[in-house]
Amino acid sequence: MTWLQRLTRRRAVPPQQRWVVLDVEASGLDAAHDRLLAIAAIGVHIDSGRAQVALADSFEVVLRQPAVETPPDKANIVLHGIGVAAQRQGVEPGLAIDAFTRFVAQAPLLGFHVAFDRALIERTCAALKRARPGNHWLDLEPLAALLHPQVKARALDDWLAHFRIHCLRRHDAMADALATAELLLHLWPLMRAERAIGIEAALALAARRRWLQA
Repeated sequence: MTWLQRLTRRRAVPPQQRWVVLDVEASGLDAAHDRLLAIAAIGVHIDSGRAQVALADSFEVVLRQPAVETPPDKANIVLHGIGVAAQRQGVEPGLAIDAFTRFVAQAPLLGFHVAFDRALIERTCAALKRARPGNHWLDLEPLAALLHPQVKARALDDWLAHFRIHCLRRHDAMADALATAELLLHLWPLMRAERAIGIEAALALAARRRWLQA
């Protein structure tokens, strides 16, 4: 199996039955200027109204970083664990983005505070002269807040603690993506009750939260 096949491993699933939960790691917290370091994603398959995390339907890549004259941010490296050597030995960015695009195909893209992930991915695509993903993007934060208004949670850590979801290593892209996918499963029963298990309905439900906040 080639590295590209390992990056894009997934079984055939009808497009309407596959969502993709993702997480990224970056060189900092400024999505407008910091560099995309890694992307991880995992499929959630929907069958007969039920959602299941598909561990075999996964993607993970570290993007090769250019040599820079400024010293590396040691605190940032400690946070995500992607050292200078790993960054220099990553996959060529264009190939990594192409592989990610093939992996996600037409699936909706989900994350927690996903606007950050989206901005980094779209800015990287633009810099590499790649088309930006035309997929739907769904943020789980407003969905969680709307469906569980009694929970006084804001950050992902708060929601993981509330549902007792164990994350193997926070700020590791794959571990965070898996934990976020598990959060989606905890939200799913109430999403079904709201008839929001199709992506358009789920987006409308998330928008209701933003409308209530306005």
